[in-house]
Amino acid sequence: MNLRWLAFAWLVLTSACAHGEPRQLDGYHWDGVERIVAIGDLHGDWEQYEKVLRSAGLVSARGKWTGENTHLVQTGDIADRGPDSRRIIDHLADLKVQAERKGGRVHTLIGNHEAMNSYGDLRYVHPGEFAAFRGRDSERYRKKQWEFHIQRLKQLKPEAFLTMNLDAYREEWEQKVPLGWVEHRLAWAPEGEYGQWVLSNPVAIMLNGTLFVHGGLGPAFCRLSLEDVTGQAHAQLRDYHPDTTGIIGDEQGPLWYRGLATENETAFGPVLEQILERYGARRIVVGHTPTGGVVWPRFDGRVVVNDPGIAAYYGGNDAYLELSGDSAMAGYGEVKLGLPASAESRLDYLREVIELKPGNAELTTLLADMQKASAEPVTPEISPGICQ
Repeated sequence: MNLRWLAFAWLVLTSACAHGEPRQLDGYHWDGVERIVAIGDLHGDWEQYEKVLRSAGLVSARGKWTGENTHLVQTGDIADRGPDSRRIIDHLADLKVQAERKGGRVHTLIGNHEAMNSYGDLRYVHPGEFAAFRGRDSERYRKKQWEFHIQRLKQLKPEAFLTMNLDAYREEWEQKVPLGWVEHRLAWAPEGEYGQWVLSNPVAIMLNGTLFVHGGLGPAFCRLSLEDVTGQAHAQLRDYHPDTTGIIGDEQGPLWYRGLATENETAFGPVLEQILERYGARRIVVGHTPTGGVVWPRFDGRVVVNDPGIAAYYGGNDAYLELSGDSAMAGYGEVKLGLPASAESRLDYLREVIELKPGNAELTTLLADMQKASAEPVTPEISPGICQ
């Protein structure tokens, strides 16, 4: 009986593979995905987010999923800079349900700004984000927060407290703690609605051999498996200590690392090869480092920097990455361009993008810098066993 069941299970599995149906190998690996669309940092810009999804054919004019069996990957940094992070997150949660009904998937990754909101670093929160949480009890909540703050101030700085102008100080404090601040903080804390949403997301996933991560996986953390990368990040978010940098705050960690977007390609090439080999990946797709409007391939296409600046704060560029079979394309509105697979063909590709985006000073500067790049030989970095 067991042998017959195993034979049937094998038949089902091989049949699914033959028809190209995607397979989830574990919590972090998928294979056989027909079409993948990856979008980079959104930074609270609902209009631009919606525009890019429509350009990629993923949603209708009413915002409903039309992507069929496409897998959408959003590589983090939905939060901060703009006013609509909550709205975008809620919509992506709805799309996740809709996509699964059609055979597709929506994957949302943790970016450094999601982590910052979770552990309370609110430096980049747009006033509109706090306003989105404002309700009829906001005045009462802020009053309680003020009372708590004053009690702490009395304990920590008793002598200074005696000479303070409390009216002036409170006015200044309320500028930093607007209505909705308390609710925002509670919602994003690890126990809150959006804090739980952050903890439901991985740091990195791999689809069809392409590794997706917000900042990048570099030499400092590539010994970890994808499961361990996410596990460590989740543990530190649940029990955050500001004096301990850890994986979520380390500049070399997967939420902050920029090396794949900035390192010299000749020098760093051998190191990248070891990282790819460690994970069995053909390429790595990252966000985090703005490109000024272009989906930018590096290291002969083995790295794609996919933060073209979708949000208006970074230029309002309608651009996304599309992977299908062996094809890698960049979508710019209604136009799709094949990604060059070599450094030599990037100049022509960049010129095509500039034709689509005339007047983009950042891309013009990038082109000029590439044309003037030094021809001097660069010694490759040989770092044996960095990921072992």
